[in-house]
Amino acid sequence: MKKTILLALLLAGSKAWAQPEIKPVGALPSAAQVKWQQLEYYMFIHFGPNTFTDKEWGHGDEDPKVFNPTELDARQWARTAKLAGMKGIIITAKHHDGFCLWPSEFSKHTVRESAWKNGKGDVLAELSAACREYGLLFGVYLSPWDRNHPAYGTPEYNQVFANQLKEVHTKYGDVFEQWFDGANGEGPNGKKQVYDWNLFESTVTNIHPNVIFFSDAGPGCRWIGNESGYAGVTNWSTLNRADFKPGMGGITETLNKGQEDGTHWVPGEADVSIRPGWFYSAATDGQVKTLPHLLDIYYGSVGRNANLLLNIPVDRRGRIHANDSTRLMELRRALDADFRENLARKARIAATNTRQGNTMISAVYLADGNYNTYWAAADGKTTGDITLSYANPVTFNRVSVQEFIPLGQRVRAFSVSVLQGKEWKEIARETTIGYKRILRLPLTTAKSIRISILDAKASPVISEVALFRAPELIADPEVSRDRSGMVSIKTQSPDPVIHYTLDGSVPTTASPKYEQPFSMPGAGTVSAKAFVNNGKEGSTVIDAVFGIAPAGFKAVTPGADAAIDASRRAWTTKENAYPAELVIDLGREQEVKAFSYTPNTHGGIVYKYALYVSKDGKEWGKPAVEGTFANVLNNPIPQYIKLSSPVTCKYIKFVALEPADPKDTRVSVSELEVY
Repeated sequence: MKKTILLALLLAGSKAWAQPEIKPVGALPSAAQVKWQQLEYYMFIHFGPNTFTDKEWGHGDEDPKVFNPTELDARQWARTAKLAGMKGIIITAKHHDGFCLWPSEFSKHTVRESAWKNGKGDVLAELSAACREYGLLFGVYLSPWDRNHPAYGTPEYNQVFANQLKEVHTKYGDVFEQWFDGANGEGPNGKKQVYDWNLFESTVTNIHPNVIFFSDAGPGCRWIGNESGYAGVTNWSTLNRADFKPGMGGITETLNKGQEDGTHWVPGEADVSIRPGWFYSAATDGQVKTLPHLLDIYYGSVGRNANLLLNIPVDRRGRIHANDSTRLMELRRALDADFRENLARKARIAATNTRQGNTMISAVYLADGNYNTYWAAADGKTTGDITLSYANPVTFNRVSVQEFIPLGQRVRAFSVSVLQGKEWKEIARETTIGYKRILRLPLTTAKSIRISILDAKASPVISEVALFRAPELIADPEVSRDRSGMVSIKTQSPDPVIHYTLDGSVPTTASPKYEQPFSMPGAGTVSAKAFVNNGKEGSTVIDAVFGIAPAGFKAVTPGADAAIDASRRAWTTKENAYPAELVIDLGREQEVKAFSYTPNTHGGIVYKYALYVSKDGKEWGKPAVEGTFANVLNNPIPQYIKLSSPVTCKYIKFVALEPADPKDTRVSVSELEVY
């Protein structure tokens, strides 16, 4: 009798995997991919020599002794991730500079050669142990590009990299995700490498057969096409894998949306940093993304059928900075509040076109909290209505819908409506669902809510529906400055009181109150915070960093005034413009310590640059600073560059030397600022 009951329970628990009457559709996920999708949210950690040199892409020529965290605490990383509600951690075990966070036998550029723990340390050993302690999954990023290794650019290097993969996957326990960056630049010998991806993948799968590979082409999961954290509003989990390879370029839009009839299941992963850059820099301590911004990212990733990989860069101590961890806890509290009570569980749920003859398929399973139970429409029916009815009106502003993806992604379009009197009013219309789709809606009150599947590739199979009432947030202040140096601050929240500071301190209700635009012609930082409810509640603090107001600046280069007018308009050349010069007259001699280049997100992004200075606009000498804007194509944020020492000049000349995208030979500058 006990055996019979146990068998029944096992069959009930696994019934979703064995439904011969529901034919799977299209490419399907593996069991490992289904488990991966259910993780939803986990941590990225960028850490290495770049942490100590303020670079995004190191050149591989850094002295390994520069890596010397004074208080490294991997348990603090894991504890923070756990408290934030994350399910795992992926760390940059080896970035493009070739530096290994473990003492690799196949490199001389590792923690073994560093000053940290006199060369006896092993970051991967400490982090993998911390992940096990806190019940987190452990993942690794290893870049095949190596700007240090002497074999890079030769056939031997592929085996070197495979050996490093083998080291990492055999020494540190289970690895849930292997992150491959497709970057392929020149090594120390000036050569590029032809990567053997088959060798790399087989080396890993021989050890961890269920590992999820991340790359532009998967095979486990794919890059979402940007580094801002947003999946496409339409997002298919399938892709024609044969058409893609890591780092191929020109495919960002396709990766963002997926392909409806793709040959393989390659779901999206949205990677984004909590700061402007990927590695820690003290200069960005005041630029941690705000809570509303992070919530937007969450709903634009997890809420659009993608997983969210949020980067939290470890600082020079070897710890997560308080600003980052504080914001993570704020995000956790906000998400807990948003999804505290599923109002659908109080509803009477009914559905049309329900598949008949199977008691295991029913609308009653749609709000039972069990992903492996579901409602399904009959064969040949690609539409259906799910109605939630209440005895008393409910108020909601979030709707969540999930498909049962082990049987394929099916839904092409769906809508949400509410009954007003005798008429149904549509309040949302969207496209794909996939593993999870969450809609943010205006506060709505109704007794009947209808979720309509409008179009599907085959009979829809829906696992869960949910309604929530999320608290309203206080909108963050928006700080801007015009060309004359007048600063304006506004916010979308009703009746806010805004306070600000100019000395880098956190605004309080005792700080100056913003009442009208004020003048700040010099370089500096404006910190602003909005307060409501007599100062009892406040927004996130916004730090706006400004260069010298360009009131007296003049573009010597014809037609280039848009690059210095503080409007974020862009100066853009025609095709085949490289090298291109942008010369600016500062109006008078000024001491310049730094400059920033804001790329135009619509194209013409500069990668390699040089900046010259002059007192007369004729004699320029050698560049005051030159280099590259690392990763600017994928992360087109303002690039802040410090000069090695301050210079006094009246003219500056920005020279664009190489494009970030070889196919886009225009030069474009949204804003060039000096500090």
